[in-house]
Amino acid sequence: MPKMKQLAAIAVAFCTLPFAGAIADDAPIRIGSFLAVTGQGAFLGDPSRKVLEHFVAETNAAGGVEGRKIELVFYDSRTDAKEAVNFVRRLTTQDKVDLIIGGNTTGETMAVIPFVEQAGIPFISLAGGSVVIDPVKPLVFKTVHTDRISVESILDHARAAGQTKVAALSGPGGFDQSCRTNLVDLVDDYGASIVADEQHGAGDTDMTAQMTNIRAAAPDLMIYCGFGAPSSIVAKNHKQLIASIPLYMTVGAASQDFIDGADGAAEGVYVTGSAVMVADLLKDDDPQAAVSRAFVASYSKAFGSDPSSFAGHAYDALVLAVDAIKRAHGTEPKALRDAIEATDGLPGINGVYHLSATDHMGLGPKSLILTRVENGRFVPTE
Repeated sequence: MPKMKQLAAIAVAFCTLPFAGAIADDAPIRIGSFLAVTGQGAFLGDPSRKVLEHFVAETNAAGGVEGRKIELVFYDSRTDAKEAVNFVRRLTTQDKVDLIIGGNTTGETMAVIPFVEQAGIPFISLAGGSVVIDPVKPLVFKTVHTDRISVESILDHARAAGQTKVAALSGPGGFDQSCRTNLVDLVDDYGASIVADEQHGAGDTDMTAQMTNIRAAAPDLMIYCGFGAPSSIVAKNHKQLIASIPLYMTVGAASQDFIDGADGAAEGVYVTGSAVMVADLLKDDDPQAAVSRAFVASYSKAFGSDPSSFAGHAYDALVLAVDAIKRAHGTEPKALRDAIEATDGLPGINGVYHLSATDHMGLGPKSLILTRVENGRFVPTE
């Protein structure tokens, strides 16, 4: 079978991957999940829920994982870190899950880590902050490109364009501040400097004051560290006040919702993201092309719309979990944890995963795609 067809088969029917040996226990595999289906992070959690429910059902319909069905135990955290903690406690003490997938936001993820560690079961986060896996935490993994990789990609592109004066704007959230911290840490390495460092508050609906200050600093480019609805607001105010300054955004804006919410102001904005954003535009020999196209086709058929990058994060987490369960021959916590950490060469939406004892994400900078919004859609810059 040609390589691209093999990758497509993995993407749509990963439950049928060959595996040596049998899982002795025929009890259901219990995967717990807490997702921000409502609240500020609903644009993250809703597609994540759809993906987990859809592909778990698809896996079970095909016979499960070596004869064992997957039972998804799900709770809506409502984008509330305290609620996330309560649900993780319930998942680990009452529901007795084998593994947890969730934590759409960095704040929720960091809040639950002590309870995951206490329970001693693997946790695959869907949050973007680099603090989730840096430093490495034995039981914690993630499938999302970090904000640090996003910043590196942006600064690399800016350096090639001769842009050295950086204006930063960030929100108050955990992801936002992690992104800003990484920007401050990295900017000197790229021969650049921060000439404006602005922030906005939670719930702000206008960034005119911040844009005015940024304009006065005369930067070469602007980087926004944030996610969700504020990204669209930033794009609108940017177009109104400083449209001549290139605007870059991170994985936090990698969604069609950002473009639609900006009402045309997203045109020309650079956004870092995954292959799912530009699946139909990738070259056929790209290792992410077949996986992403198959995923988009399955998701679109099920839900009548194209998936966002955030949907891909959840898909990759499920692929990572199922692959590890097969190699661990079951769900014994230590064996499962070790199998996830030993993942090497597994293709997913966000890239080809190569995890290790020192890297619990397993994605390099080349797996991230820098796009530009053109005619209302994301287009690769190269």
